[in-house]
Amino acid sequence: MATTETTLTRTSTLDGVKRVIERCAKSEKKHPIMLWGPPGVGKSEIVEQIARELNGRVWDLRLAQNDPTDIKGIPYYNKDSNKMSWADPDELPSAEETKDYGICFLFMDEINSAPSATQASAYQLVLNRRVGKHYKVPDNVYIIAAGNREGDRGVTYKMPSPLANRFIHIEVRPDYETWEKWATKNRIHKDVVGYIGFAKQDLFDFDPRNASRAFATPRTWEFVSDCLQDSDTDTETITDMVAGAVGEGIALKFMAHRKIAGQLPKPEEILNGKVSTLEIKEISAMYSLTIALCYELQDIYRKVGNDSKALDAWYKQSDNFFKFMMENFTTELVVMGARTALTTYELPFIPSKLKSFDEFHKRYGKYVVRTTEKK
Repeated sequence: MATTETTLTRTSTLDGVKRVIERCAKSEKKHPIMLWGPPGVGKSEIVEQIARELNGRVWDLRLAQNDPTDIKGIPYYNKDSNKMSWADPDELPSAEETKDYGICFLFMDEINSAPSATQASAYQLVLNRRVGKHYKVPDNVYIIAAGNREGDRGVTYKMPSPLANRFIHIEVRPDYETWEKWATKNRIHKDVVGYIGFAKQDLFDFDPRNASRAFATPRTWEFVSDCLQDSDTDTETITDMVAGAVGEGIALKFMAHRKIAGQLPKPEEILNGKVSTLEIKEISAMYSLTIALCYELQDIYRKVGNDSKALDAWYKQSDNFFKFMMENFTTELVVMGARTALTTYELPFIPSKLKSFDEFHKRYGKYVVRTTEKK
């Protein structure tokens, strides 16, 4: 008889978080959301990303930097009413500031790093969307909070139950597919994307029971990508920086992968038809090459403009792209390369312009469709 496993806490990928936020933000009640999760998984980034995609804006309110009374503002004598009034904190969005945006977010990041009394000062703000009589959250502002879990070795305080009961709680988990889509869209270094594609378990290596100061998370892999942008840096220095970001054990494996990936042909040589056979068959290096080909193909297309001859040349390079993948890569890599080019970069391939497209569609079309439907 089939059984269903029940866990204490349901988790969600960042794609799932994004859908929840977008859905709740459209509702009339605008129920606030609390994002929980370990460090470095992208809780803060997803809020910024949604704001960018919707041409919105984020107000970042860190309660840990405030005293319990700060959220109400500063009192002053109002000579018109002959009473004490309150000046709103500039960290809270005003109607004037938000009027030019379709949606805005009041983001209380690291909310549970604030002492319980300071967290309690946000009761009215979170539930009633106001502070006292003088401040009201603008209608186009949605409230989101985020914080690490109590067992994540962070500076955290237990969230008061009355405050917790005011939120919809979502726990975020790291997820390779979501990260890979984000990484290729944001041009994370090809060696990082290639290595993680091969060693998916190394995307996130945080263990709260381990006292290591450096550990692998999506955030620290972005640090690694930044470190690799300067091609003049010597290997020992790069190794030190990578180890300082993701830990020594993973850094040594990554540098071994990078050494092999450095022996691969240049993407432009493949796209121009000068190289048609891949001699190195090391899987992680092939992941890197797949991403490098997608990056190069996108860069060339961006430069085409209205030049018809350049566009014809690009179609020939695109044909070489599909042909090379089919002749040298595993099915997984062919599908990843095609999906990145077609859906992430939305490159305008025209089948009639590509000699190898019919064969590609026959052999891999159904797999590419399945992966895009999952997205």
